[in-house]
Amino acid sequence: MSTLRAGLAFLALAEGIVGGWSLLAPQSFYDDFPLPSNPWVAYFPPFNEHLLRDFGALNLALCAVLVFAAVTMERRLTQAVLVGYVVFAVPHLVFHLNHLSHMPFADQVGNVVSLVAAVLIPLALLPLTLKIDSKVGR
Repeated sequence: MSTLRAGLAFLALAEGIVGGWSLLAPQSFYDDFPLPSNPWVAYFPPFNEHLLRDFGALNLALCAVLVFAAVTMERRLTQAVLVGYVVFAVPHLVFHLNHLSHMPFADQVGNVVSLVAAVLIPLALLPLTLKIDSKVGR
């Protein structure tokens, strides 16, 4: 159970960082994500403040549900948030796999590794939800 809770917390932290940064400082997120020397979002111009703030808010919403699942360890909620995470992560990965050519090789590798991890982590956590007692969430 501690592995599942830690995995949910990790995903929540990642979504909280990305979401908070994009919502509160969209120009900085556009220019500097994930690092100023590797501006992955800026490789896809033009800058769109509305889109980045909405993306940030949705990531924070996902973060909130991940935190709730990690705290309550309720089986159906945990399964639902992990499936929802995968529903976002798979098309996100597919898009980027088809749009790598304009990025330096090191950024291509970092992008693919991080986005594959974003698919594999929730998929690896899903089977662990079967160990949650469906009545008490523990």
